[in-house]
Amino acid sequence: MASQPNLITKKKRKLQIAPYLFVLPNLLIFTVFIVVPTLLGVIYSFHNYDGLNPMKFSGFDNYAYIFTDDKFWSTLGKTLTYAIIVVPLIYACSLGVAILLVQQVIMKGFFRAIFYWPTMISFIIVGLTWRWIFGELGIINAVMVAFDYEQITFLANPFFAKVAVIIAAVWSRLGFFMVLFVAGLLAIPKDFYEAAHLDGASKVKAFFHITLPLLKPTTLLVVMLSMIEAFKAYPLMFALTGGGPNKATTYIVQYIYETGFAKQELGLASAMSVVLFIIITIFTVLQFKLTKGGEN
Repeated sequence: MASQPNLITKKKRKLQIAPYLFVLPNLLIFTVFIVVPTLLGVIYSFHNYDGLNPMKFSGFDNYAYIFTDDKFWSTLGKTLTYAIIVVPLIYACSLGVAILLVQQVIMKGFFRAIFYWPTMISFIIVGLTWRWIFGELGIINAVMVAFDYEQITFLANPFFAKVAVIIAAVWSRLGFFMVLFVAGLLAIPKDFYEAAHLDGASKVKAFFHITLPLLKPTTLLVVMLSMIEAFKAYPLMFALTGGGPNKATTYIVQYIYETGFAKQELGLASAMSVVLFIIITIFTVLQFKLTKGGEN
């Protein structure tokens, strides 16, 4: 029969091991589907590789080529412009909707579900949906024709195509970030607002001096996630505009995809992916430093 101290030691060991066992399935999935492909991508980036023939080591040739590839940098600049526009829009819209839906509104849960619903469908479906709205034979042109206005080829015009992509991106992600803001708003103690009201502070002052500062951690998370998503945007654009017209909505991930699979230059595409990863990491670290980790 085991002594009492041995039983206590076994129980302690089980309790110490239990958290690792819970994490293990997720760790295995993360390793197989994220870590291993990432490491393979880094290895490919130092080789000439077309996916069919054996790899040939090329050192830093792929990286040297990227720094002279004007198309890569112009596409990256286009992606940055898209991110600079779409991230503040997502932030403002999701925060605005969250503020409205934490008030005493009839059917509040229904409206929250309506705004959240687009996040549950794939970007391909979102793109096709908005293509049906903005397309030449889409609903907007049908309404314009019904009122004797000329049709507008939204998706054939570079400006309108970019606007359509931004509208679709904001619509598809608004609900997800709204949920984060709702959680952040509900965590703010009501006592702060009551004290501000007794001091004669207006709702606008309370928003800027109480709500925004206390939402700083949520704001950091929303900006970081939406910025990363903006740099990685591809399926929605592919379904909505196909990257056109005249490459106007071809962003960096689509350019990397075309380099890797259309031109069969997997080594070069892997090097581009590594460069993009480094750029996103730099942006994330800068955001984290500038906001002091979201501390109030």
